[in-house]
Amino acid sequence: MKFSVPIKGNQKLKRVINNIQNHGRLNGLWTIANVNAVDRLGINDHGPVHSKIVANSALRMFRLINSSGVKSSVETDHNLTKEDAELVIVLAAAFHDLGHAVHRVHHEEFGIGLADSLVTDLLKDVYDGYNLGIMEGEVLHACYAHGTEMETLTLEAGTVKVADALDMEQGRARIPFIEGELTIHSVSATAIEQVSVKRGDAKPVEIVIEMSNSAGIFQLDNLFKPKLENSGIRKHIEVTVEVGEEDAEKKIIEDYQF
Repeated sequence: MKFSVPIKGNQKLKRVINNIQNHGRLNGLWTIANVNAVDRLGINDHGPVHSKIVANSALRMFRLINSSGVKSSVETDHNLTKEDAELVIVLAAAFHDLGHAVHRVHHEEFGIGLADSLVTDLLKDVYDGYNLGIMEGEVLHACYAHGTEMETLTLEAGTVKVADALDMEQGRARIPFIEGELTIHSVSATAIEQVSVKRGDAKPVEIVIEMSNSAGIFQLDNLFKPKLENSGIRKHIEVTVEVGEEDAEKKIIEDYQF
């Protein structure tokens, strides 16, 4: 799969994206993570497509927040640059669900073990010594902290956490559901039509969520809202939810029997 994000002059990011696309082990782990999630557990995608969507959404949010004058955590704490912060975000997005290659249960913990050596391998021609250690720790934190209840300590990790929850349009819900099974999870996932990350008016970021049916509120209340509230970046984000007119709401199911 072509793993791509807008480079916007970040030459370090360009080099790392090239490393990601040509890294056989990472691509193999993405494959088995998705085999376990989709083929064996029968739930939604947690592989390379999801990782790419998260990377792009998180990077978009970070650039909007950073352009408003808010420094990244690696700038504030380590005297690095916003370009370095973008690498933290993209790598964390790439690695955050790798633990599914072991099992969905405790995948955050398993993912750290898999991501550790991948971080140094993908960054070895960009950093060395002290700065490589700094980048490794920041990436691993952002991977681990994507869990809903996990305390998020950096701006970079916060964008990855929120972006993970935003991959929910057209049935791509982050609350797992078994395909073909009629539950509130599957019905609410179907109702999410489009998710957009835009420059906000009152705050740096506006997230616009368009729903064809009000059933989508379940998806927002049970995953997106808790992740946003625990992200550490809530103050930088405004959320707009648009639901179809009452008489024009999409009919999701014909009937329901039990």
